[in-house]
Amino acid sequence: MTQADQPTEKKKSPEKKAESKPKKAAGAPNGEAAEEKSLFEDFDALSEYLVDTTGAGQEVVREFFLKNADVMKVATGQKSADPLNVGESLQEMMQALAADPGTVMQRQFNLWGDYAKLMATMGRKFAGEEVKPAIEPEPGDKRFTHKAWRENPMLDFVKQSYLTYAKWLKTTIHQLEGMDEHEKKKAEFYTQQFLDAIAPTNFPVLNPEVVETTIETKGENILKGMKNLLEDLDRGDGSLAIRQADLEHFKLGVNIATTPGKVVFQNEILQLIQYAPMTEEVAKRPLLIFPPWINKFYILDLQPSNSFIRWMVEQGRTVFVVSWVNPGPELKHKTFEDYIKQGCFEALGAVKKATGEEEVDAIGYCIGGTMLATALSLMAKRGDHRIRSATFFTAQADFKESGDLLLFVDDEQLDAIEKQMDAAGGVLEGRAMATTFNMLRSNDLIWSFVIDNYMKGKDPAKFDLLYWNSDATRMPKKVHLFYLREFYQHNRLAKGEMIIDGETLDLGDVDIPIFMQAGETDHIAPHNSVYRTARLFASKDKADVTYMLAGSGHIAGVVNHPDKKKYHHSINPALPPKLDDWKADAVRHPGSWWPYWMEWLNKISTGKVPARMPGDGDLAPIEDAPGSYVKVKA
Repeated sequence: MTQADQPTEKKKSPEKKAESKPKKAAGAPNGEAAEEKSLFEDFDALSEYLVDTTGAGQEVVREFFLKNADVMKVATGQKSADPLNVGESLQEMMQALAADPGTVMQRQFNLWGDYAKLMATMGRKFAGEEVKPAIEPEPGDKRFTHKAWRENPMLDFVKQSYLTYAKWLKTTIHQLEGMDEHEKKKAEFYTQQFLDAIAPTNFPVLNPEVVETTIETKGENILKGMKNLLEDLDRGDGSLAIRQADLEHFKLGVNIATTPGKVVFQNEILQLIQYAPMTEEVAKRPLLIFPPWINKFYILDLQPSNSFIRWMVEQGRTVFVVSWVNPGPELKHKTFEDYIKQGCFEALGAVKKATGEEEVDAIGYCIGGTMLATALSLMAKRGDHRIRSATFFTAQADFKESGDLLLFVDDEQLDAIEKQMDAAGGVLEGRAMATTFNMLRSNDLIWSFVIDNYMKGKDPAKFDLLYWNSDATRMPKKVHLFYLREFYQHNRLAKGEMIIDGETLDLGDVDIPIFMQAGETDHIAPHNSVYRTARLFASKDKADVTYMLAGSGHIAGVVNHPDKKKYHHSINPALPPKLDDWKADAVRHPGSWWPYWMEWLNKISTGKVPARMPGDGDLAPIEDAPGSYVKVKA
């Protein structure tokens, strides 16, 4: 079955109970309804509400246990209850605590002291005195922005009590001695997950926004939230698939991913899109973009107002973009080497047929950049110079400092992932990878939606970025395991130990201009990790390497249209051994980095030619952009 042949129909949800609405008060004169009462003041409406809510709750539980067979497998010992191997980290943490009772006792005294300070502060506040909080939320923590968390003494006490405990627990674990560093970081990560889960904002009776919504809607938000929960369980086949955006509003090629173009080439693993020109002349050398296959390419083409692809076309570039397959079990045999050969090399050949040009400028984003770096090293070994410059968006080739994702790649977890992929027919389901990324920012990408969707009963927003974030992809087993084991776990490319197609690779052999973009707050490809990659390219002084640090993170740090006038970027042409030294001499500039990068690209360009239309060369258009591969759902 080809990519375009795969079914994309959305399964219908089972019928749900009709939502109850609060009744009008009985006994109104002349049959007219009296003033509507609160749900909790109208006994009949409350009774009806409780009946419907109970029925909906029973349906949720029934659907969960019918569909989520994994729960029963865990209960009967047929499936591991700890696929993430958290237990080993927690066991080692407890052993470290037991081995140092003096420090544990001191930490306990510190907690009592913190709570004594809090109680004294709150006692003064309860007495009506204006006092400075004993503890404040960390910068960027948006959970406690409602004024009630500051003005209501009881809620303020709950908030500060939680923050005090959270700070104490994280500090206690961070200061533990005698733990393996990897296990310690895992313990810290999952402790943060625990603390995020028990935040008072996640309890309806404590969350002032939920309480206000319940009063305003007379309780209907709770019933609507239950309905949303049931629908998400149904959509996830028993697993909770939280909707981050309205999944019905956006239509690819209609109101998202709309830059005009044609698919001009396709094979088993990709479609190649050539975009229509918007200028009379274009740069002679085409631009070929390799996005990540963990996500879909249209993050670079959400809307005309923020589309990187459209902006590049407007700058006079012939833009080609790879749209990766959303693979099913029929592609489980594909390897990382296949993605280099059928992905990178066949795309290069197709660009030549479409334009007649031997050389391209290339861009690699995230794992697409990791693949591009690997391919460049292989091409350097063989004297292949079809790529004359390479730009990397938040991409890593050295994974020694690659952040929290390293916590998911010990042997036990990789074995569990392999079994999970085997059970799914040889692919990693898109939902699994999406859950991992969401855990890295659980307050923003999990709990905020639990509150909005299930407690407030709100409909998901019509938000293009969150729609894209929800549009997950699958990955072939061999490709994904190679990526996790050879790059993340063993870091073979950075060590000069990676062998592809019989060649031992060395990034220092690459001898073309390199532009490395990183994001200051990137949690997936940390900017220090990207800097290490830049240094690898420069290790033999063959490549001219530019490192640029953009404001924001993995997405907003890349997709930052100049017209938005947001964020900033820092520039330093030097590449000293230490990142701190680079930062010390870097010059910060306001706004998007795109114009600075375009200046860099123009300096190494080779003149202009008349604009090229898709189909002008030896490749006939297959279908309109964004193509059919991208429309297949995971």
